[in-house]
Parts: sequence; C-alpha cells; structure tokens
Amino acid sequence: MYTFNPGPSAVYPAVRQYLTDAFDEGWLSAPHRSEKVTSLVRQTVTDLKTKLNVPQDYTVLFTNSATECWEILAQSLTPRRSFHLYNGDFGEKWMKYAQALRPASTGLSFGLDEVPDVASLPFAPDDTDLVCITQNETSTATQLREGFILNLYNRLGGALLAVDATSSLAGLNLKYIKADVWFGSVQKCFGLPAGLGVMILSPRAVAQAKVVNDRAHYNGLPAALAQMLNYQTNYTPNVLGIYLLSRVLADREPIKTVHQHLVDRAEKLYAFFEQATPLQPFVTNPETRSTTVIGLKGEPALIEEIKAKAKEAGLQLGSGYGPLKNTTVRIANFPAVPDAAMEALVQFFAKEYPG
Repeated sequence: MYTFNPGPSAVYPAVRQYLTDAFDEGWLSAPHRSEKVTSLVRQTVTDLKTKLNVPQDYTVLFTNSATECWEILAQSLTPRRSFHLYNGDFGEKWMKYAQALRPASTGLSFGLDEVPDVASLPFAPDDTDLVCITQNETSTATQLREGFILNLYNRLGGALLAVDATSSLAGLNLKYIKADVWFGSVQKCFGLPAGLGVMILSPRAVAQAKVVNDRAHYNGLPAALAQMLNYQTNYTPNVLGIYLLSRVLADREPIKTVHQHLVDRAEKLYAFFEQATPLQPFVTNPETRSTTVIGLKGEPALIEEIKAKAKEAGLQLGSGYGPLKNTTVRIANFPAVPDAAMEALVQFFAKEYPG
C-alpha cells in the first residue's frame, strides 16, 4: 500500500532498520542528560544545519510538535500582539491560539489563488511583535513563495517574522535568513513518525526571547535556549525521535537535490491532472500552488469513488481537510514517497479514468 496522506504520512522504509538499531544500541533507555544523548543532539543539530542549509548562527530547538510552537511563540516572543496572514485552517488556528493568549493579536485572510500585497498588509511594524505566516498550508494545498517572504521580511521594521513550515521543512530549500522563526514537525517531509517538532531561531529571535524573558512557562524560550547551550532540553525529550531524525539526516541527499526532485514531480503531477483526469487542481494559480501537497477537486460522489478504487489498487489518497473534506483529495509529494508510488498513481488514473 502506497500512502499519499499528507500527515502523518509515508515514512522512509529504512525507518524499520533504524528502530531495530535504536533498540539494540540502547537508545530507548539512555538517560537524556548523559553524554551519549547530548552527543546525539549535537550531531543531529550539526547535520540538520548542513543538510538543510540552515545558517550556522541560527539556533535549533526540539519541541513535541509544530502546534506546540504556536503556544511557545505567543508566550515567549509576543508581549503585545502578533499579526497573522492565513488562507487555511492551520494558519487560522494558529491565530486563534495566539489571540487566546494575546487578545490584541489580529489577522487577515486571503484567497487561495491570491498573492497578498505586502505593502497593504494591516499591521504596524513598531506596534507588532510577531508577523506569522504559513509557508505551505497543508489544508488548502497552497504555498507562499520565496519572493513574497523576502518582501514581507523587508517590511518588518522592529517585528519578527515567524513561519510555520510544517509541510515544507526538509522538502524545500527554504531561505532561513529571510525569517526569524521557522518550525515544523517530522511526520511530513522528514519521512518520520509523528512526535517531534523542530524550531529554528535567528539571532534576532534569540535576542528578543531574552528581552521578553518568559519565565512563567515551563517550555518558555529562555529555559529552552539555556539548556540547548549544553545540547539538552528543559523537558525529557523524545530521544527516539531525535535518534531517527539523526539517521534520516545522515542518509539524505542535500536539500537542493531534494527540492529540485519535488519541484519536478509536482510540475508533472499538476500537468497530468489538468489534462487527463476527472479531477482538477484545487488551486488554479500556479504561483500559489503547493509543491509538497497537491490538492485536487471533484464532486463528492466522484471523490468517494476514486478513493475507494484507489485503495483497492493499493493507493491511499489523502482526504480533504475541514470544509474541503468531501470535495477534495490531497496527494503528499514528500521525499519519502517513492517515484514508483507516483508512477502507480498516474497509471491508476490512466487505466480507471482514461481521458
């Protein structure tokens, strides 16, 4: 069974061996303050920066999930308010959680085929702590590209830019220097089981965390940053998750190679579905289509039929999300999904729904 579910999604086949090795090598019972584990964390951070092109002066932290990062950022980097730009459920949920902690926070929704105008965004740089965007919105299969992020970064003034990159981190060659906070979870483009989040902070973000000095929360950034100086976490970490991440990073190609492969596959998939199947891309503007999550639309009865037939053929398609659940399917174009799966998907549609 090939799975195209966009999360939790396909894991690398090598994870089976990694899990056996973790047991045999004693990682499952290793004390998390021991040199054994701190050396693992140090090496994992080094490899993550190398393989993903993360600047050396940026700080890597581990969390339990990407959604936990929403709370940490509201508590530790947002003494006044944040501004949220969103066009899907995950971006909107981030805003609502931020507003629960910082009621003065505001947001703006934009269309699926729209590239927002940076100059007209309604936030005051001197009165806003954090500007928040979702680089790749998993629920709507949309993407904010490098040029937009650069233009937004140049308008920040004293604010920081935070980017939820959950379904693109480790899949796309992100320009980390153009934002202050990047975060995601490992169950998407890292090709690993859920249960570990990665947060990447710029020197500006680290400096701001020290100024805010959030000591009221156990997972506040000051405590996390202090512990990471010794390659430790302030809570008992997911040692198995970090070990698996270390193994995946060691075996992966550099991010530029991974990125180009995903871009090429996405272009072929969009072209195929535009021309040869009863389903059509959900997002019509190529500039706003996601590279890593392909969204397709159709009538509910057709969607149900296609998902059932695909499952019989050994292909698990991802359902739509939220209000789009019955009228869309999502196809994960993540690195762990093999080319053979994509070819099987194309052959399925060519056979069952010839154009």
